[in-house]
Amino acid sequence: MRELILGGARSGKSALAEQRAAASGLRVIYVATAQALDDEMRRRVARHRTRRSASWGLVESPLNLAAALRRNAAAEVCLLVDCLTLWLSNLLFAGEAAWQAEAGLPINCPLFRDETQTMIDALPQLPGRIILVSNEVGCGVVPMSPVSRLFADEQGRLNQRVAAVCERVTLVAGGLPLVLKDDARANPE
Repeated sequence: MRELILGGARSGKSALAEQRAAASGLRVIYVATAQALDDEMRRRVARHRTRRSASWGLVESPLNLAAALRRNAAAEVCLLVDCLTLWLSNLLFAGEAAWQAEAGLPINCPLFRDETQTMIDALPQLPGRIILVSNEVGCGVVPMSPVSRLFADEQGRLNQRVAAVCERVTLVAGGLPLVLKDDARANPE
């Protein structure tokens, strides 16, 4: 089963994902997409690390998420991906999309396009349990800079595409989960 857990910053989405992974009864592998490139991000990563069980595996995958999921997915495994938002940001800045947006050019970034499509295509085929965490960024103001608008648009599109291939989608606000989609109840594994 695949589940997407959406929410705003500090909404409780990662904590909920960690609770569901721990309760799955499966071997948990945490798939981290963050890159700790500065002190503030290193502190964030450390906080997340202290919340997780020491028995959980760890895979760091800032760019090639589909490949990491394929390598680690198994019937007896729960993969917890935290988070798609940082992964998308990594893709936009690793390729040419960010500077194309800032320059006012049409976005033509094979890295971004190919990696997101590969991940969407892989999700329905993966065995085991997959829990994906992502930010819901579409509830705020329209960003002022071109690259920020590109990011918000692409994050919304990515969330829609991932939600379409997941059996369960949960929105977290104020630490409270609201199930938006639950095909898993109609079609238990």
